[in-house]
Amino acid sequence: FQHYYITNNLSTMSFIDVAEDSDFSYQNLPYGIFSTPSNATPRIGVAIGEWVLDVAAVKHLFSPELVERCIEGQTTLNALMGAGRPAWTEFRNTLKKILSKDESALQNNAGLRSGALIAAKEVTMHMPATIGDYTDFYSSRNHATNVGTMFRGKDNALQPNWLHLPVGYHGRASSVVLSGTEIRRPAGQILPSPTATTPVFGACRLLDFELEMGFFVGPGNKFGDAIKMEDAADQIFGMVLMNDWSARDIQKWEYVPLGPFNGKNFGTTISPWVVTMDALAPFRLPLEPKTDPEPLPYLVEKDSYQFDIKLFTAIQGENMNKSEIVASSNFKYMYWSPRQQLVHHSVTGCNMRPGDLLGSGTISGTEPHEYGSMLELCWKGTKEVKLGDSGEIRKFLKDGDDVIMTGYAQGMGYRVGFGNCTGKVLPANQL
Repeated sequence: FQHYYITNNLSTMSFIDVAEDSDFSYQNLPYGIFSTPSNATPRIGVAIGEWVLDVAAVKHLFSPELVERCIEGQTTLNALMGAGRPAWTEFRNTLKKILSKDESALQNNAGLRSGALIAAKEVTMHMPATIGDYTDFYSSRNHATNVGTMFRGKDNALQPNWLHLPVGYHGRASSVVLSGTEIRRPAGQILPSPTATTPVFGACRLLDFELEMGFFVGPGNKFGDAIKMEDAADQIFGMVLMNDWSARDIQKWEYVPLGPFNGKNFGTTISPWVVTMDALAPFRLPLEPKTDPEPLPYLVEKDSYQFDIKLFTAIQGENMNKSEIVASSNFKYMYWSPRQQLVHHSVTGCNMRPGDLLGSGTISGTEPHEYGSMLELCWKGTKEVKLGDSGEIRKFLKDGDDVIMTGYAQGMGYRVGFGNCTGKVLPANQL
């Protein structure tokens, strides 16, 4: 065998060697859409270690029904997302069998291996799905409390509705972009000083990142019907990292009374690999029932849907040799779970569709180094954020800054990770 098929770590359970600190373990097997220089057609791929499995190249190892419905000619994951839980289970189990060290169909077929396994560094990633609709929530209590304290004071930090429902707003699907896409600093109406009451037009001065995660909807529900809590898990396909870029000064002026608009619609970055909920299942945390107040019955969970996923945000300025971590958080800090977000979104009869994207909202922990935005890290501009030992400091993002988000769940000798979610800030267009 070629060197990359020899494994000394039998705990991986695959014939492909995967480093213990790789995001893409055999236990993970995330899905994405990729192309290669020799085949420009986008198609479904599966990441394992430093390799991508071309699903189309091994389609004969899947059932004819899966091939016809979810694989043949598919340039996005929408068909697989819409196929539902039984198809997801069959698809993943087939992949695990194909890549197992105990299965010979791919392992012992040199010709098939050479065409089906492609070095990850040689592929170009594409958007994993056609996103019909995008909704962003505001579901980290720590984040909401921090922002509320800054603008309304500690006693009025949370709005009266916050502990009763997952607050959210409808975003702009057209400006959801793939990791690596550069983000243009937006321009718009801003107040020139803290005491000003009349806006001016100009480039955003308070550009920020928001450390989030997003999940893709599966089959969805019919118009007029609601998704019930007991069915919600079967409607969540998988998760990605998300940077929901924010223009704080544009947003501050515009958000009353209808909420975010231009301050949020200029760019949302997601990571390319979709990690399935089956891969994340071992990292579910014990249920912590909400009792003060207790949610209304339709939002009550009988088991946990919170996950222990470590999250990091780093910044690399134009004059820096390497990136420096400015925030380390965890998905466990979410107050409202993805399942509760989806149930609440559909409770009116709003129809969800395969490939719809729902964002968690900024994920902040209890300690300052766990804050998921520059707004919190600099505490509304009153503190300086040091970028490691580089000598650089920030309050908000500068032109040329590269923002890199990463995340993973840590298992015994393996990781279930998400890869990178990156974006570089470009200067505003000439006004």
